Amino acid sequence: MRIGLVCPYRWDVPGGVQYHVRDLAETLRGLGHHVEVLTPAEREESLTDPWTTFAGRTVPVPYNGSMAGVQFGPVVAARVRRWLRDGRFDVVHVHEPATLSLSLLVCMLAGGPIVATFHAATTRSKVLAALGPVARPWLEKISGRIAVSDFSRRVQVEHLGGDAVIIPNGVHVDAFAEGPRLPAVPHDAPTIGFLGRYDEPRKGLPTLLEAMRTVVARHPGARLFVAGRGDAEQLDRLVGEELRPHVVLLGEISEADKAAFLRSVDIYCAPNLLGESFGVVLIEAMSAGAPTVASDLDAFARVLDGGAAGVLVPRGDSAALGTALSDLLADPDRRRELRARGAEVARSYDWPVLAQRILAVYETVATPGGGVTALADDDVPGVPPTGAAPRRSRWRGSAR
Repeated sequence: MRIGLVCPYRWDVPGGVQYHVRDLAETLRGLGHHVEVLTPAEREESLTDPWTTFAGRTVPVPYNGSMAGVQFGPVVAARVRRWLRDGRFDVVHVHEPATLSLSLLVCMLAGGPIVATFHAATTRSKVLAALGPVARPWLEKISGRIAVSDFSRRVQVEHLGGDAVIIPNGVHVDAFAEGPRLPAVPHDAPTIGFLGRYDEPRKGLPTLLEAMRTVVARHPGARLFVAGRGDAEQLDRLVGEELRPHVVLLGEISEADKAAFLRSVDIYCAPNLLGESFGVVLIEAMSAGAPTVASDLDAFARVLDGGAAGVLVPRGDSAALGTALSDLLADPDRRRELRARGAEVARSYDWPVLAQRILAVYETVATPGGGVTALADDDVPGVPPTGAAPRRSRWRGSAR
């Protein structure tokens, strides 16, 4: 099958959707399918894989507690049309189309089978609220709908009037389960790991730092290892003199080092406060054998099997978090139980398993002898042809 994947976020910036698209592309290619990815980036030279195509630069705007990239205009539209024509795809799979992004533009310009995955944990789309009925015909062209969680599924139900199959984010389980530990993390002291943008409020690091006061009182040698991007000086001020000996900033780490990092810590902690549609880092941690303590977000609770595969605590409750971390550090038998259960849960999120489910969606919408085409500029739903007065579009879409 010839498959075109569309990533709306910059390929050269780490992020959950980028990793999802990359891993899906690599898995499908490993299964023998022809896969190409259309994506923005800061520079075309940063796209080193021959199966990636540069769509241009993006303008960052706030969306769902993070930054989304806006990408429209005649130059980008021309690149999209060329990619669609040259790709001769059986199906195009766009990601996060309910933003003013490359994915929405592809929905506008493509004719034929379109599959979409919604990632964001929001029940309201700011784009659809602003554009209303203007954007709806473009999104109604989507014939196969996937959501990574029940939260992201609600976006489709609310705005498109249909339903979606839930297929979660995936992980290459073996890549996390096997390999070396990270030398920077010691073996002779209790260790807790945090991974993510530490200056992004929704990630909840201040709550974890406050909880560390309880942990250090019960386990004087305990240390928190923070990996990710952010303002180091701001973090240092937040840590303060009392906790400084117990907090180690590793900075941004590679994918290989991330796996080694998760294999090295005694506990992985996800104190996130909001905005999570899934918990792929929890799957990565469980794959690496790290017992997990996480806030009780619905998305996290689903991944951790309601608390059977990890410890859940009320979000934002630093006292409860400190107690949970301290108790787990003091209970090696419980940590062994969580490792075993976590490894079992993680296997159900292995990419080869999930890729087969996504292929089943492709096969449902693909038509024999048909494929994806690039619509001419005078046949885009909701957009009048160049140099002509507005007219009613010839395209008729129906939500599946």
